[in-house]
Amino acid sequence: MKKMVLGLLMAGMVMMAGCGSSERVIERETAGSPAENSARENAGGNSEALTENGSEKEAVHKGFVFQYKDVTVSVDENMKPILEKLGDPDSYFEAASCAFEGLDKIYTYSDFEIDTYPQGEEDFVSAIILKNDVVTTAEGIYIGCTKEDVTAAYGTDYAEEGNMLVYEKDGMKLCFLCNNGEVTSIQYFSTILDE
Repeated sequence: MKKMVLGLLMAGMVMMAGCGSSERVIERETAGSPAENSARENAGGNSEALTENGSEKEAVHKGFVFQYKDVTVSVDENMKPILEKLGDPDSYFEAASCAFEGLDKIYTYSDFEIDTYPQGEEDFVSAIILKNDVVTTAEGIYIGCTKEDVTAAYGTDYAEEGNMLVYEKDGMKLCFLCNNGEVTSIQYFSTILDE
């Protein structure tokens, strides 16, 4: 199992690194007060209304979700409506995908990163990576929490791969890297490459 999780992490890194030389990085300055940038605003719920072509459409979120202010994100979800709500990222990177036809993309915000994979003309979320303790999972876990906090929020039905707790649900994985009993990394992953 440890090899599988490490393999997934490596596959994700390779996928995001791209296969070709057609890569581009765009940096943007962001405005916002320190209070806005450090707010831990997590709303409840598993779905949100989206407007597509002027009509209301219910977005169905699967597995574990990440919530930032009023935006809910889950893996394998279409990135377009998420990007419309989040706005421009601090930086953007794209590279030819090794696993799919098209470009893998990375949208980096001040406190988290969203990686995508292409399918046809659309991009879908492959990973969500929390970068600091300013943001939390929907269940309130953040970098700096204890392993006991994680198991209190998510239970004990996890695979332990070295220092990593791996929770699986609805075709996705939520991984908590713990060092000395403290969470040092939180990552959501699609299992689309496992299929």
